[in-house]
This record gives sequence, structure tokens and C-alpha cells, in this order.
Amino acid sequence: MITSLGIRYFKRFAEASFALRPLTVLTGLNGTGKSTTIQTLLLARQLVDAPDGRVVQLNGPYGLALGEAHEVLHPSAPDSTLEVEISGDRTVASSTYQFTVPDEQALYLEVTGGPVELPHELSGQGSAFTYLCAERLGPRDQLGVSAEHPDLIGVGVQGEYTAQVLALHETKSVRELLLHPTTQETHNVTTLRTQVETWASEIIRPIKITAQWPPGITASTIRFQEPGLLSEPIRPTNMGFGFSYALPVIVAGLLIRPGDLLIVENPEAHLHPGGQSKLGRFLARVAGAGAQVIVETHSDHVLNGMRLAVAEERTLAPEDGMVHYFSDEEVGSVPIEFTDKGELTEWPRGFFDQIERDLGRLARARRRGR
Repeated sequence: MITSLGIRYFKRFAEASFALRPLTVLTGLNGTGKSTTIQTLLLARQLVDAPDGRVVQLNGPYGLALGEAHEVLHPSAPDSTLEVEISGDRTVASSTYQFTVPDEQALYLEVTGGPVELPHELSGQGSAFTYLCAERLGPRDQLGVSAEHPDLIGVGVQGEYTAQVLALHETKSVRELLLHPTTQETHNVTTLRTQVETWASEIIRPIKITAQWPPGITASTIRFQEPGLLSEPIRPTNMGFGFSYALPVIVAGLLIRPGDLLIVENPEAHLHPGGQSKLGRFLARVAGAGAQVIVETHSDHVLNGMRLAVAEERTLAPEDGMVHYFSDEEVGSVPIEFTDKGELTEWPRGFFDQIERDLGRLARARRRGR
């Protein structure tokens, strides 16, 4: 597990450090560093993919669109070098990676220092390392396929390989800790396809799922069906965005193994508040089953679902969760812990307090109207 992340002279941060847990939630105001925190991990991750390990790209890989090199260097940097420091529970000391701006218009950074090997959590292949960006693919009649070996295929940065992964591994057994709680009661099977259906039915709405990779074409498909009805298969375009955005998260979560890393931006997108809460509980369960999960979210429903996972379901130990709240009052974050009752140790101004503010204003408006 990655236990801490340090950032020096990258974008908004002259110097910042963040403790990471099995479940780490990044939340706060727009433009205050949440995405930047994730981007530092994605830059380091590129060292696995770079053929010579000498440069990392600022645009393209993992959906990065950071522009020119000079734009990512903090104004107070003493020279043209920025650093990412990563500590993990498998390493005795932290690992510091140095990236240098070669010239202002370069679209890459040169790798000028750091260990040869990345931490285990950043070097996994296939479902062992999953990053799902906020701009996932919406409903599509067809999805892409990867030419990689089946064991090296994950759901993709935008969820573009979700159908292929589900088709390839639909009969694979899901680990016991990740099985839906009703599995034993309903005598449900533990295969990936069935568990994806069961979790999706709870988080979104009851549904049957068929994923196929037909021979002869380089595309995959997902079709849905109302349970208990002899209806024709339903195209994703007739099911709305919620299924297409949430399904990659569910598939990736069920495939993950202890020690793997799952990074998800805006898991709540296009989901009803009830579904957002249930997805938060699911992600906490994934973290509690031994993986590391980093979530960027603006949803108090997702957070409250995670709190329920701690207090009610007991699928995540309170010490295994942490929230970082980013505000415009300081550069960095306010770290917030969970208690065993699902409470939060800090509640800074601006932290999911808008509903109280709005309800207070409505109450005052009613009193004035009497």
C-alpha cells in the first residue's frame, strides 16, 4: 500500500504531502489540487509504460492533458525540476522521482532521478492498476477491444474495455470478501457476471447483463435486459448514462486483488443519490478486502455510504479510511479521519455543509414570509 505522497513544485503545490490509506477520499473546491494529486501518481505510473524510462508525456497517457512543460512547474521552483515522493508499507524508505522541464514548449518531462523500480502498487498490469477518469464513455452500441493478453487487460481509463473484460472473465469467481451480501441467502453464484449484475442491480436498478466479444469483429458489446421479462435486449443508448458510468467501477472493483490499486474520479456521475451512497459502500468494501482505493468525489452521498461501511456494515476499519479536504484557504488539504461510529474527526468550513446553509436560508425566508 502507498502510505504517503509528497509533491514539490508541481502545478499548484510548491510543497505538499498527503497520507494515504486503503481508502483515501479527495474532495473539496474546484481547482484546489485534487486532480493534481492524482496526476502526480499518473506521471510516476508512466515509468512502467515508458520504453526507455527517460521521459513522461504530459498529454495523452491516462487521459492527461497538462499542456506544455512550463505550465506544470510551480512559479516558486528554484530550478526546472519537480519531484514526486512515494512511500509504501513494502519499502523501508521513500522513493523520490525527479522530473525536469527540458524547455518551455516541450510536451513531456525528462526523468532525471529516482529508483529503477516503482512501488508495487503503481507497477501492476491489467486489473492490478486501474485508473478511471471522470470523463468515462457514455452509452455506446459497441465498445473497443484491446490486443493485449487477457490477463493484461483492465477496464480502461474511460471504461472502454469493460465489455471485453466482462466477456473474457464472466465465469471467474469473485473473492468471498467482495461477494454481494445476499449471495448466500439467494443461492446466487459467485461468478463475475452474476456478481456484477447483483451489485449493479442494487446500485443502479435491477438488470440482467450480457457482455460479448463476437468473433470476426474488433469490438465488444453490452446489452441489458429487464429481469423476469421476456424482452428484447436493450442497447446501452436506451438505458441512460448511469449504467455506462458505474459499470466500469463495479467490474474493476470485483476483479481487484489484495495489494492492487484502484483510482476513480467522480464515481457518482449520473447516479441517483441512493445509488451514489451504495457505490460509496461498495468502494469501501473493495478497500476493506485488501486493495487500495483512491476516490475523487464531490458527493456527500458517496462519503456517507463509506461512513455506513465503517459504522454499520463493518466492511472497512475506521483507521483504514481517510478524507483529504482541499479548500482555497490553504495550499494542501485538511486530513479527516473516520471514527468507529462512522463520524468524521474534522468538519472544516465548506466541507459538505451546503445543504445546511441552504436549509437555513430557506427557513429564514419562510419566517420572513409569514
